[in-house]
Amino acid sequence: MKYYTVGQINTYIKNLIGNDYLLKSLTIKGEVSNCKYHSMGHIYFSIKDETGSMPCVMFKGNIPTGLNFRLEDGQSVYMQGGISVYERDGRYQFYARKIIQDEDTKGKLFAEYEKLKQKLYDEGLFDFEVKKAIPAFPKKVGIVTARTGAAIQDIMNIARRRNPYVQLVLYPAKVQGEGSAETIARGIEVLDSMNLDTIIVGRGGGSIEDLWAFNEEIVARAIYAAKTPIISGTGHEVDNTIADYVADLRAPTPSAAAELAIPDVMSTINQVRNYRVQLDRGIKARLGEVKMMLTNSKLKLESLSPEKKLNDHQQYLSQLTDRLHFTMNQKYESYARRLEVSIARLDGLSPTAKLRGGFGYIESRGEPVTSATQVQSGDSIAVTVHDGTIEAVVS
Repeated sequence: MKYYTVGQINTYIKNLIGNDYLLKSLTIKGEVSNCKYHSMGHIYFSIKDETGSMPCVMFKGNIPTGLNFRLEDGQSVYMQGGISVYERDGRYQFYARKIIQDEDTKGKLFAEYEKLKQKLYDEGLFDFEVKKAIPAFPKKVGIVTARTGAAIQDIMNIARRRNPYVQLVLYPAKVQGEGSAETIARGIEVLDSMNLDTIIVGRGGGSIEDLWAFNEEIVARAIYAAKTPIISGTGHEVDNTIADYVADLRAPTPSAAAELAIPDVMSTINQVRNYRVQLDRGIKARLGEVKMMLTNSKLKLESLSPEKKLNDHQQYLSQLTDRLHFTMNQKYESYARRLEVSIARLDGLSPTAKLRGGFGYIESRGEPVTSATQVQSGDSIAVTVHDGTIEAVVS
């Protein structure tokens, strides 16, 4: 299988972008956000407008000739440079060589923003001690945003996915342009009077002018005065409005605000269902083990029962009896054969056995007569034949 490494792909993309004529040198206009001065002297920041944002960097070597003011968030600037790929992270960014400040209404709005922020901070509207806790399991959630747009659709989709049982109450507000701040403040007051659990205030991203309604003092005062906990989700992650500071909880986007306001009940329900399946499997497996143990114990108990032992001993006794009878019969027969052989041998050795066939054993005065000269006429003799003794007199 042919494959490429991540580094090879990043290098390839970098070469593609680096060889593009337009991307080598161009000028971009936008609003500075998330600006950070690195300890090495470089400046890392983002440039954004109402359509999106882009990561940027200005290296230390370009600052003396390319930047004659301190770069800060909210400034509208023109940047000259090129776009390339940072291979380690695999992301493209704008490498600024020169930055020129745009002296238009953005600077004035940013100054007003900082002035109001300091004022409200001094009055304690940003204090954490006065912020209210967000309910963990709300039933009703109010939303102050435009009737149409991505924000309300994202919130509805997230609510449907995370907890379809939560009731959403929309106050359709004007979130941009003249009179928008008054509409937003009025929406907060109306929803606050409806005994809701949480209120979400926000809109999608945009420039500082687009988001200015959420930087108005009337909106900040309305959020602070509300008894209902409020989550502010305005703009993109890099945007910060006065409403974010006053709200009880700040979310980087309307979608994130919906996720903070509405718990993921469906995940919990699915997790409980999974636990139920696992529990059923575990119980069935455990029951199988217990049944097997019970069967083994029953068999063991049966094998150890007195009746079983008695039956086994009786069977063993019967086997021993059979073996004893068999052995005794064998020995009896063996001894009988040996006795017959011994009788035959003993009979063959018996003196009387030789007296058969007309032979006899002669005694005279208790002594065997082996010669005719041992007796005389008139002597008494005893002639023993095989079946008895004959008393006789020698003539």
